[in-house]
Amino acid sequence: MSGSNSSVPDSAAHTEALGLTVHSLPEARLGDAARSVRHGRLKMLLVLLVCAAPVIASYITYFVIRPEGRTNYGALITPTRALPALPLHDLDGRTVEAASLKGQWLLVAVAAADCDSACEKTLFTQRQLREMTGRERDRIDKVWFVVGDAAMPASLREIVDADPALRVLRVPRDALAAWLSPAPGQALEDHLYLVDPMGEWMMRMPANPDPAKVKHDLDKLLRASGSWDRPGR
Repeated sequence: MSGSNSSVPDSAAHTEALGLTVHSLPEARLGDAARSVRHGRLKMLLVLLVCAAPVIASYITYFVIRPEGRTNYGALITPTRALPALPLHDLDGRTVEAASLKGQWLLVAVAAADCDSACEKTLFTQRQLREMTGRERDRIDKVWFVVGDAAMPASLREIVDADPALRVLRVPRDALAAWLSPAPGQALEDHLYLVDPMGEWMMRMPANPDPAKVKHDLDKLLRASGSWDRPGR
């Protein structure tokens, strides 16, 4: 009888242990899977933060850490405005993806294709500013957004085609005006606009700008972004 009595607890314990083992396995596996997902997400977040750190640091330096007395000639756009999916076409009518503009600093002019004297002055200033940055000029592309339906004179077309650093793109005025905007009392064509390599419009130069003062802003921005921005796309 004693042998019979002693076997009952053993059998019950064995059954209980087996039950615990069988029922706890799915829960353990689910817990491991959840931890694995959390670990993967955390790892991905850390990688993104490491990649973005130089960009964030340069912007904090420029926008936030401002020594007393520091001023910018151009107007900072805060918050910056991301490049939208503008309906762009080149001068031959081919569609151009707006995202193809990313990867370089953009010095943007806006004017009609027939380009009056004010337009000519803006384009000359745009060209002069890029050249004034010296060896950093390969980090800057010039963009001329052509608004309106006017035809471009053949003589001007020859000039723009001969300039590899200038991209001339037609865009509907209302679409462009939903992204870029002039200062109060000014027209869209009155300014040069600066767009960073990530496609963020971040500065608007005054009308009839002083090239030396604009260059000072450009120099500061190019230095601040030097750790993460390189020439070319």
